Amino acid sequence: MGRLDPQPPNLGGLLAVFCFLLLLTSCFGGRSTMANGGEVTGVSGRPFSEPTPYGMTLIRRGHLKMGIDEQDSLWGRTTPVRDISVEGFWMDETEITNSQYRQFVNYVRDSILRERLADPAYGGDESYKIEEDKNGDPIKPHLNWRKSLPKKPNEDEERAFESLYTYNPVTGEKMLDWRQLNYRYEIYDYTEAAKRKYRTNPEERILNTDVRPNPNEQIWISKDTAYIDDEGVIHRETINRQYTGPWDFLNTYIVNVYPDTTCWINDFPNAENESYMRYYFTNAAYNDYPVVGVTWEQANAFCAWRTEYLLRGLGPSARYVQRYRLPTEAEWEYAARGKDQNEFPWENEDVASGEGCFFANFKPDKGDYTQDGNLITSKVGIYQANTNGLYDMAGNVAEWTSTVYTEAGVEAMNDINPQLKYNAAKEDPYRLKKKSVRGGSWKDPESYIRSAWRTYEYQNQPRSYIGFRCVRSLANTTSEKIKVKKRKR
Repeated sequence: MGRLDPQPPNLGGLLAVFCFLLLLTSCFGGRSTMANGGEVTGVSGRPFSEPTPYGMTLIRRGHLKMGIDEQDSLWGRTTPVRDISVEGFWMDETEITNSQYRQFVNYVRDSILRERLADPAYGGDESYKIEEDKNGDPIKPHLNWRKSLPKKPNEDEERAFESLYTYNPVTGEKMLDWRQLNYRYEIYDYTEAAKRKYRTNPEERILNTDVRPNPNEQIWISKDTAYIDDEGVIHRETINRQYTGPWDFLNTYIVNVYPDTTCWINDFPNAENESYMRYYFTNAAYNDYPVVGVTWEQANAFCAWRTEYLLRGLGPSARYVQRYRLPTEAEWEYAARGKDQNEFPWENEDVASGEGCFFANFKPDKGDYTQDGNLITSKVGIYQANTNGLYDMAGNVAEWTSTVYTEAGVEAMNDINPQLKYNAAKEDPYRLKKKSVRGGSWKDPESYIRSAWRTYEYQNQPRSYIGFRCVRSLANTTSEKIKVKKRKR
């Protein structure tokens, strides 16, 4: 399924490479370095102009008073409030839909099928897997997505297709075997790798010249890895080992990507929700509804796949593009409040217009889910967007963020691009696996759909009322600066 990120850099050699490239630039690029009488004039270059990602809108950098200013009347407690600043980023205009997530599921299914068609046990068609370059030299094996799957499979190919399906033991109905739909991806942790304590040269770890570095000091790192055993069970481990080099910061994940369609039954045990369980994700009638039953771990896997899918089609310019990810809690609230930083994603504190038209899909009254025109979720984007061009930032489905949930909340965060991140190991206490969820959902009352309202869910828990949307950091902010200057004139 391919590696998501390019090879991690040799951190010890970055300075030498940079100096060499700088030398090449001065020798071969632009005017002579002595053309200005020896004055320093800087080095010119060609800026990268980032196109607008499909289905996303630009959230410009700005300031936010994060949290709820007034005492929370629902629980009678105060919540932390803090002034923070956020860099600009791209954000999905709507929540990820069933149709979009099914594309991910189908990709994983088809990748497994190509692997099997290339396997000698199923005929061994080597054209489904590329292991050599055009010169015949060996390369890292990867799937050949240009080769179409057979429309009229032969006997071996038919066995490969059939291996992905199972049969209902009662009805005999043929079904996709969701247990096989595992997606493997790798994420290189550039942030951790950049920390000074991991420099291979002991003298670079401590800048205080009064302290003598210990050349025999043992440095330990923690990394995530995963594998599938002979029984098809996914095992995820967080291992601690002695630091050996930059590759130690490459984390491996294997995630089963099929959403839990039984969440409708398990979230509401005394309700007749069987039809949602059977049809909500698979029936095209729900294509434009937000995907639910997706865990925090699955949402991260989707972000990784979406990045891989994009990079494969970009060519050389791919190196400038930031990867898709879940928004931080601060980014989510900043984007939801809109340009005027309102309590709700709309202009006033009312949840409906004077004519009785509601601004979001939520539970307006006790037990009356239908008062706003919906019973469960609604199609994405049918309510008016906020001033940032984002739909359904209140209600419909609550949304995963990348931030670990703590009671302290914003008080524990930095005041610039705040983020609290913790990749909980399997053996960690369950309380450490809480992730912040924002926005409220179709089943929540008015208090829960405020932009500042915080709640949580455990990272491996699927819900019928939690979905997600993606963000991407800006590759550069040059165009944003230019527009800001023009607006001030």
